[in-house]
Amino acid sequence: MIAFLGQGRMGVPMARRLVEAGHKVTTWRRGTGVTAAEAVDGAELVISMLSDPGAVREVLTAALPGLRPGATVVEMSTIGPEAVRALRELLPASVALVDAPVLGSVGPAADGSLVVLAGGDVSGCRQVLSVFGGVRETGPLGSGAAMKIAVMSAIVPAQVLVAETLAYGAAHGVDRDALLDVLAGTPLGQVAERLRTPATETRYSLGLAAKDLELAAWEGASMATAARRRLQEARAAGLGERDLTAVAEHVGGGPAARAVPLNLSTIPATNGAYSHAVRVGDMLYVSGQAAFDEQGHVVAPGSLKDQAEHIFAVTTRILADQGASWQDVAFIRTYLTDMDDILQLRDVRNRYVTGTPPASTTVEVSKLFRPGLVMEMDLIVALPR
Repeated sequence: MIAFLGQGRMGVPMARRLVEAGHKVTTWRRGTGVTAAEAVDGAELVISMLSDPGAVREVLTAALPGLRPGATVVEMSTIGPEAVRALRELLPASVALVDAPVLGSVGPAADGSLVVLAGGDVSGCRQVLSVFGGVRETGPLGSGAAMKIAVMSAIVPAQVLVAETLAYGAAHGVDRDALLDVLAGTPLGQVAERLRTPATETRYSLGLAAKDLELAAWEGASMATAARRRLQEARAAGLGERDLTAVAEHVGGGPAARAVPLNLSTIPATNGAYSHAVRVGDMLYVSGQAAFDEQGHVVAPGSLKDQAEHIFAVTTRILADQGASWQDVAFIRTYLTDMDDILQLRDVRNRYVTGTPPASTTVEVSKLFRPGLVMEMDLIVALPR
C-alpha cells in the first residue's frame, strides 16, 4: 500500500497516476478530517509532495505514530538538502528515506513525463517512481534535493532575466514580438518563448518559484538573489498564485491602480463568484469572510464564538500573504445576525486587533447567505510599502 501526503496542483495528478497504475493508495490533504498518521498506517511506501520545508516537517511529524517499521518515505517536494538531512534525523532508523524532487509542472505530472531526481537507495521504490516519469539517480541521500535546487537556480533567474529584457525593450520602443523573435535564435530562445504569451493557467506558480529561490540564493549567488527579490516583490503585489510567466507583467510595469484578484490556496476556496481579496496599488480590499471549512460546510452553525475564531484566523492568513498584519487594517465592517453576540465578538477581536483600533462598523442583519452563518466580516487594508 502507498500513502500519498500531498496537496496543490502537483499532488492530485501524481496520486491519480499511482491509482491508474494499479496501486492501492491512501491520500492525505489538509481539511479532510483524516490525520497524517491514519493515512500512513500500514503503508509500505509513503510519498510526500508538499509546499515547503516547514509543511513537510509538520506533516511527517504528525505521521510518525502511523509509520510502520521497514516503511520507506519518499520526499518529493522541493525543500533542499539541509531539510532532507533534518528529516533523516526526525524519522526512526527503521524507516528508510529517499529524496526525489521532480522537474516538470502540472501537465507532465498528469501524463507521467516528469523527471524524478532521486537521492539515496531507490532499489525499493524505483518501479513506483517510474510511474511519474524518468528516474535519474543522483547519488546519496540529499543529492536529489541539491540537484533540484541547482537546476532551479538557473531556470528561474533566466525567466526573470528575459522578463527584464522585455521591459527594457518596451521602455525603448523595441517591438516586443520582434525582440522575442531575435531571442528565439539564441540560447535563451526556449525561455523567451514561454514569456511570449504568459500562461493563463498556473503550471508553476510565481509564489513557489520565489520559495525555490529562497532556498537557492546561497551567499554569493548574485543572480539567484536578485531574481528572488524580483519574485518576492511580484508575490507581494498579488501575483503569487499566477504562473511564473506573470513576472513579465510585473517587471514591465502597468497602471499602478490595476485591480489584482487574490485567491489563496491556503484557505477554503470561494464559490467562484468572487475572490478572497483584490489588491489595488497599496490598498487591499478583503471580501466578506464567513466561516466555511475545506468542504464548503458552515463551521459550528449558530456559534458566534467559533465562527469568529475561524474568520479571524483565515483573515490573518490573507493579510500575511500580502505582508500585512492587523495593524495595517484601516476599516472593518462586521455583520451579525444577533447584536446580543457583540460581546463574544469583542473577546475574539481584541486578541487580534490591538493598539489603536481601526475605523469599524457593526451591523445587525436578519440573515446571511447560508443557514447557520451568524457573522460575516470584510476589511479595507493599507498595505505596507
